[in-house]
Amino acid sequence: MTHRIVVLGAGYAGLAATVVLAARSRRRADVSVTLVNATDRFTERLRLHQVAAGEQLADLRLPELLAGTGVALEYGWVTGLDPAARTVRLDDERELGYDTLVYALGGVADTTGVPGADEHAYALGGRHEAELLAHRLGHGGSVAVCGSGLTGIEAAAELAEQHPGTTVTLLGRTEPGEALGARARGYLQGALRRLGVGVRTGVEIVKVLPDAVALAGGETVPADVVLWTSGVRGAPLAAVAGLAVDAAGRIVTDTALRSISHPDVYAIGDAAAIEQGYGMLHGSCQSGMPTGVHAARSILATLTGATPPRFRFGYYHTTISLGRGDAVVQFTRPDGAPRRLSLTGRAAVRYKETVSAAPWPTYGRMIRLPGTGSIWPRGGRYTR
Repeated sequence: MTHRIVVLGAGYAGLAATVVLAARSRRRADVSVTLVNATDRFTERLRLHQVAAGEQLADLRLPELLAGTGVALEYGWVTGLDPAARTVRLDDERELGYDTLVYALGGVADTTGVPGADEHAYALGGRHEAELLAHRLGHGGSVAVCGSGLTGIEAAAELAEQHPGTTVTLLGRTEPGEALGARARGYLQGALRRLGVGVRTGVEIVKVLPDAVALAGGETVPADVVLWTSGVRGAPLAAVAGLAVDAAGRIVTDTALRSISHPDVYAIGDAAAIEQGYGMLHGSCQSGMPTGVHAARSILATLTGATPPRFRFGYYHTTISLGRGDAVVQFTRPDGAPRRLSLTGRAAVRYKETVSAAPWPTYGRMIRLPGTGSIWPRGGRYTR
């Protein structure tokens, strides 16, 4: 009988799992791989702030990448999951059966804690949402970016550069670049000033209104457009299906990246709560792709009766674009703490662009040479 492996989501992690599964099982007639995605296009989430600013990106298509791999492509939105029956339901009422499921549906903007955020704010959850924001910005108006983390910083800088007549205000509890070293943090904050981004830190957003953001204490910040970048949580699908999830709705996994409640379900990328020696893994491309590769290898090892190895990962950099002509790169220890070395300016732009452009050709290389996908920092003593 054929062992049916179904991967949900063709993001950075899901596509990594798919290509490794296909490459390593291509000579096995008893394994099939199906990839489910909303469209036939690969979304470069690292560049969604560019889409929001109205820039055109490369058109990367899944059928071209996966041609000849044997992967079956199914297009549709996943609307239901039945772990007991081992079925996935799509929005057109199709049902797909599986023996092993790889859950890689990523996360959604966490708008649940602030009234009005879901109703009045835009988010960068996908290409379509970013395009809607770009269309709205074409009509002008002031912008409030809610959240001073990396996504908020990149979005505020990009919008200010591409729409120089627009007032852009970055609102957050912490100062931009708080986790960077002093040199990189100072450079980043100077770049935001040069771009004309207004920065308000130490603020608590209590409500999003149609034309403003309300802060604790009664103050309001006028804004024609609100972009919400403050936090990500797992889509409710996993919790509704009865899988064990954490407080943020992410599937809790064991060291092989299997669901602790349903071992035939693997969770990767932003959809997974993955514990490491230094704490919980946070969502990023640099960690997401390794989780996909590791899940694929764990599945294939299990099919042969072997024990999957423990997933280990250590961070090595934080890269932040500041528009098209500027950037900051902070090199880090495996736990994410900053090292002394950083890059700024044109050198950082070249480094950041290399990172952002790397995933798509990397998938092609992993199809040809699947072993190359297994090279990443394991974190040394930080993850032992």
